Amino acid sequence: MIADAPTARRHRWWWTLDTAAGGLALDLGLYAVSAVFAAITAVTSTLLPHRAWGAVAAVGYLVAALAATVQLLLRRRNPATRPAGLRARWAVTGLAWASTALLPALWQSVERATGRADRAQEEVLVVEQAGTRLLEHGTPYLGRDAIAALPAGEQLLGYTPYQPGMALFGLPRALADTWWTDARVWFAVGTALALALAVAALRGTVGGPGVKTHRSDAALLRGVQAATVLPICALTLATGGDDMPVLALCLLALALAAAGRPGRAGLAVGLAGVLKLFAWPIALVLIVWGLTRRAGARVAAGAIGLPVAALLPALLVDRDALTENVLRFPLGHGLVTSPAQSPFPGQLIAATLPGGRLIAAALLVAAGVAIAVRLARRPPATAAATALICGYGLLAAIALMPSTRFGYLLYPLALLTWAPALHNPDTLPTTPTPDRVPGRATSV
Repeated sequence: MIADAPTARRHRWWWTLDTAAGGLALDLGLYAVSAVFAAITAVTSTLLPHRAWGAVAAVGYLVAALAATVQLLLRRRNPATRPAGLRARWAVTGLAWASTALLPALWQSVERATGRADRAQEEVLVVEQAGTRLLEHGTPYLGRDAIAALPAGEQLLGYTPYQPGMALFGLPRALADTWWTDARVWFAVGTALALALAVAALRGTVGGPGVKTHRSDAALLRGVQAATVLPICALTLATGGDDMPVLALCLLALALAAAGRPGRAGLAVGLAGVLKLFAWPIALVLIVWGLTRRAGARVAAGAIGLPVAALLPALLVDRDALTENVLRFPLGHGLVTSPAQSPFPGQLIAATLPGGRLIAAALLVAAGVAIAVRLARRPPATAAATALICGYGLLAAIALMPSTRFGYLLYPLALLTWAPALHNPDTLPTTPTPDRVPGRATSV
């Protein structure tokens, strides 16, 4: 099915940039700019884990930029040469991720295990402590009284502002104190597994059975680059990492939606919702997408059922502790203030205007209502449209939230870049699969 003209015009600028020199021009730009960013981070960052990441990642990005330069030169001599083709670009991307995200994460994990206390961000410690509490007490959360009893400098680390499933990444540390039990190692494992499944799902369906288009494969590569080697993602995985498996599972859910598997898409986004609240808006939009395919209940079963099931044990063990960590603290009513204070419009309004928090909250609600109206009037019929709504919606939410941070931008950036990989510009797969909705076309 040919893409409609308005959609084609809307994305023409991106295709022009993305396909320049067979995609190598943007590859080179990504790696070169990222190398500069990493070098500046290594020299100027006030956060020691970030400086350590930059020192290693700058070299990795530079090597990737040199490889892309060689590929460009080879392509100029022979456009059909394999070293400048798509497989070679995938290889350079894999090398870049290994050297700018995985290697720094492992390096910092090893240094931390040998006694360096400045080789992990606070969220790593929080998740690992949550794993220990889950193992010992059946809940990852401390109650308000227990947090108040901590020394003033440790009360922030007493909060676990995640969903209960995030504590699972801290369980290895509760069992053994060594480098491979660092939560970042398991964040990386979860991220890699989810992205591999997403790529497999899309490669199995894009362009129809036995039919693959170069544009679709190239778009998939670009989406993977956005979720792996983009500095905001590589830095996050190496120094903190908790957002990366959440993002990867959301991308997997969208990939499964594009493959026409709504039930599995619901399970994937439900797993993401078990980890962090950021996945819940994506789950809601996916449920609306499922309704357009008469599969809303199948999506909702996993998207809502899994997070609710994960909350029940913590609710039964200590309801007040769950409320304190998951609701009161993120809403600014905890014993200490969240350090997420990046100068986005919502934070600036909350900090500088009289009644600013109420104004920022009202703007955030208004944005949510606008998105809800859009979903009601024009529900997304394709996985690509779903990804775009999620990306722009989260971008608006991050901009308007009173407490937020720049790192959260990895969600909208990855989702918006992932959207072209979900959209097939030429054909739709017609061969049914066991999890497809009978009598409906796949939403690619």
